[in-house]
Amino acid sequence: MERTPASIIQNYGQSLGLLLGGCGLLGLITPALVVEQPLPWTLGFSLFLMTAGVMLYSLSLYRGRLPGIKNNDVWIHPLTSRGWAGWLLASGLTVFYILIYFYPQHLGYHPEGNTGIVGLFDPLSVTLNGKPATQWFVYGLLYTLAIVVFGVKFIMKYQGQRYQIIRTLVLMFFQLGFAFFIPELLALLHPDTPYFAKDIKNMWPLNYYFFDQWHLKNMLNGGRLGLFFFLSGLAMTFLVSPFLTYRYGKRWYCSWVCGCGALAETAGDPFRQLSSKKISVWKLERWSIHVVLVLVVLSTISVIWSFLRKASPSAIINAEQFIFGVIGLLVVMLLILLFAFKNEMRTDARFTLISLGLLLLGLLLVRGWSGENNILFFSSYSFTKWYGFFIGAIFSGVLGVGFYPLLGSRVWCRFGCPMAAILGLQQRLFSRFRITTNGGQCISCGNCSAYCEMGIDVRAYAQRGQNIVRSSCVGCGICATVCPRGVLKLENGTISNRSITPSYPLGNTIDKQ
Repeated sequence: MERTPASIIQNYGQSLGLLLGGCGLLGLITPALVVEQPLPWTLGFSLFLMTAGVMLYSLSLYRGRLPGIKNNDVWIHPLTSRGWAGWLLASGLTVFYILIYFYPQHLGYHPEGNTGIVGLFDPLSVTLNGKPATQWFVYGLLYTLAIVVFGVKFIMKYQGQRYQIIRTLVLMFFQLGFAFFIPELLALLHPDTPYFAKDIKNMWPLNYYFFDQWHLKNMLNGGRLGLFFFLSGLAMTFLVSPFLTYRYGKRWYCSWVCGCGALAETAGDPFRQLSSKKISVWKLERWSIHVVLVLVVLSTISVIWSFLRKASPSAIINAEQFIFGVIGLLVVMLLILLFAFKNEMRTDARFTLISLGLLLLGLLLVRGWSGENNILFFSSYSFTKWYGFFIGAIFSGVLGVGFYPLLGSRVWCRFGCPMAAILGLQQRLFSRFRITTNGGQCISCGNCSAYCEMGIDVRAYAQRGQNIVRSSCVGCGICATVCPRGVLKLENGTISNRSITPSYPLGNTIDKQ
């Protein structure tokens, strides 16, 4: 018998929660439409109503239920099955991101004096960082609030799952402290210090402008604080991150620290089943994320080249030495990938990396022929600007979050994040992390594949009893959490036997007589 579409409202508690949340959202939007100078208490009251609405809705949804993960009706619910509510939410998020990135004046941001929505946040912004609000303060506060509030909802849903609860609390801690409060406090304590002192995500390529000239100059001329940020950024990029990825896989960052991952895991949890598991999408994912990685490498090389061309003759390294060093490093990396790890990558992945690497080498060999600020036939400033526009804004923001209700919660992480690409390569080639499977216990229910937000067909591995070692896996552990038979387990072990397939026969591999 065909089931009728589920209703968003299923009881009075959920009805009241939606009403409170809707009133809070209306309280934020109204100042942009009606008045220029909102009342001082409007912001706090609106955020309180929104928070109370989500909490009440969550309590009504999960309180008193039997133990176990509840994903009831996700494929027929109008919000989580690309129904009318999902399209409405996606449209609203997309419009919001477009306004934040490109038209903040329509939200009330004006350097001479804020009005509208941004004006609501002025008192809080002055308290936290000593200056009136910007569109980025508004965005950061709402982003953090979403992670905290929906993080509580996530914990209610996955109650009893120790790994998920601890992981979510850690995500909330890093977002509240390291991504929001500490940068605002630094801005308050160092009002005249350049931007580098307000950005804690000081690791390349997550911070793709780490090596930009303005950023390098600010850090190098920023005294002890600037030197600390410069050296800590280099250490995180080349020492800390590779070591943690070797020990724990990319999950140490993507599922425990990253702000993008935090939003995907909390607010994006209801949409994780929408991530496509098609082979064609998987192939597109591997091409697109590696292309973005090459673009950010090109951008970084070009800006460092331009910076060194203008540096003092007494500098430790000059532009020519830098370029030849890059060429040597790329040659070594390509040889390692081609010979030492050729069995660890699929044919198309090897072809993609080697082709792009050779292209990059060829371009570098004809470097700097059209001016001191140009390399690879383009202006380093223009390239960085367009990278920030298309990748940093359109891809990661407008598409990456705005399309949660349509394409799943990890669109940016799967197809565009250069940080995920680098960590994924490290995880695939030399990490101790893997997801082990007990194929003899698998009943092929498909829960693991359905709720994998990274689009991995986990069931195919489980049916073969094969360990899961994939560069795209973020180690969120949801596949193991929703498995009714305990087939999957997140483990760290020796690298030599991580991609094993069992030698004993499984029920689905025995030939029929």
